[in-house]
Amino acid sequence: MATTIGDSISRVRNLVKGVKEDAFLTDRLVYSLIIKYGKMFIRREDDKNKLMRMQSLFKTLPCVELTEVDKIEACCGGIKSNCTIKRTKEKISTMLEGGYGPLIRSITSIDGSIEIYSTLPSIYTSIINSTNYKYNTAKYYWYIDGYLYFPDIAWEAVSVQALFDESVERFLCDGDVCKPRQAELINIPEYLFAEIEQMAVKDLLTVIQIPAENDDNNQNPLRT
Repeated sequence: MATTIGDSISRVRNLVKGVKEDAFLTDRLVYSLIIKYGKMFIRREDDKNKLMRMQSLFKTLPCVELTEVDKIEACCGGIKSNCTIKRTKEKISTMLEGGYGPLIRSITSIDGSIEIYSTLPSIYTSIINSTNYKYNTAKYYWYIDGYLYFPDIAWEAVSVQALFDESVERFLCDGDVCKPRQAELINIPEYLFAEIEQMAVKDLLTVIQIPAENDDNNQNPLRT
């Protein structure tokens, strides 16, 4: 069964309660530790080339709108030809990071028939200025500061499949922007939870066991 953010918080909370009760253990603190160690172990698994095969982990945004921008904004000023560059109209929801950047499984045309390949502005500049570029029919994108950029594409939108770190409801046709964050699925492989929980519980117990001071400025960090 898929695990929600709320489920993952409850699991860690119950493990801590099994050792020591603390009424001031906040969901925010527990989740911050889950995602901290989740990111660490996900990067490790990506280095082992394990994640991209787990399609169920990735969320698809079926229709991400694009808007035209200039070459300077796209960090591609070295292009000499008349090249139209588009980028996502809004910043994409934050994605989890692998060893080589955001964990994007695929970007395609809306109907999925044309795949778009990851590159960098400098590499794309070299490609487009090469003598063999006229034979190159591939489409490319790059990621900068929360936006996806697409050179030489006339489309109004693209489909994005990635491992997201925050809510993507605003990008979905049937999305519920009022949906509680705790009710959303957590995009971490189930087999990693034992390690994540072990590390999170260790951190929480260390904090809980710090003696509380009478001074208001030295309160237990959990009691905020």
